[in-house]
Amino acid sequence: MVQTVVIDIAAAYLIDLAVGDPYWLPHPVRGIGWLISQLEAKLRSMVEGSASRYSANDENKEKKERIAGGFLAFITIATVFLTVFLILEFGKAIHPVLYRVLNIYFIYSSFAGRCLANEAMKVYKPLAANDLPEARKRVAMLVGRETENLNEKEVTRAVVETTAENTVDGVISPIIYAIAGSFIGIAAPVVYAFKAASTLDSMIGYMNEKYINFGRISAKFDDVVNYIPARLSGLIIPLAALLCGKNFKQSFKIMLRDRRNHKSPNCAYPESAVAGALGIRIGGNNIYFGKIVKKPTIGDAKKEIEVKDIKDTVTIMLISSAITLIFGIALLLI
Repeated sequence: MVQTVVIDIAAAYLIDLAVGDPYWLPHPVRGIGWLISQLEAKLRSMVEGSASRYSANDENKEKKERIAGGFLAFITIATVFLTVFLILEFGKAIHPVLYRVLNIYFIYSSFAGRCLANEAMKVYKPLAANDLPEARKRVAMLVGRETENLNEKEVTRAVVETTAENTVDGVISPIIYAIAGSFIGIAAPVVYAFKAASTLDSMIGYMNEKYINFGRISAKFDDVVNYIPARLSGLIIPLAALLCGKNFKQSFKIMLRDRRNHKSPNCAYPESAVAGALGIRIGGNNIYFGKIVKKPTIGDAKKEIEVKDIKDTVTIMLISSAITLIFGIALLLI
């Protein structure tokens, strides 16, 4: 049984590295996004209807939005978990081979290593070719900050930051949850419950007027499910840096020093570890919706940030994923 689980997770990981997320292949996360959109519309309609029915200036509207957002998070995560679980049970009832194929597919589609690498390299290539306008267009698809006036170093910083940050929720966390779920025989449902939480955060977990109440629980829950993986990344990324010839000592040192230099309780762990490994400074102020948002810096500028740092960050991310997988499989086999 354990050997079967190990084979499924290893196969899923290798498939992700080989093919990533082809545009022609329907991805379950798109279904999760559709479900969130439908539920959001219905729940918002209920909140608005309640407010207009009882008071034009409903003092409890913020509370109702938070409650509605909580229902949205619960229903989405529970629905996704049960859907994947039932699909696998259906496959098992038909034939064990079908179950294995479905299990591998769901686990594979939860991993985002190849996709994350591809998106980073889509910005790297025009930067390396001195095509800054194209690089700005590409990076705009990855980050929320305004990108039309970014210079080469700022574009590079944006890619390094988002790749480092997503090393946790796009790579390390899914592997950890697949491994954790394997201990109780439900790897795919568990990892897809995590993917549902992550998708909720990416869609409604914003600190703006529209979502500050409605998306609050989703944002907080995403912080919770990434809490342990983020801290493990503070150990995994320095080790990955060592294996690819970067500075292990500085990676670990900067991670310990700057791990709290972010409004998120998790993001600065991987970002500071990468910054230390590369000897660069990231973070700092960005422009969102025409306003400057001040943020602390991360890392020391032992050298100027350069385009090559994107490739190095991708390499660290991929090696970090392999380390996480190897240690996870070792735990399963003990």
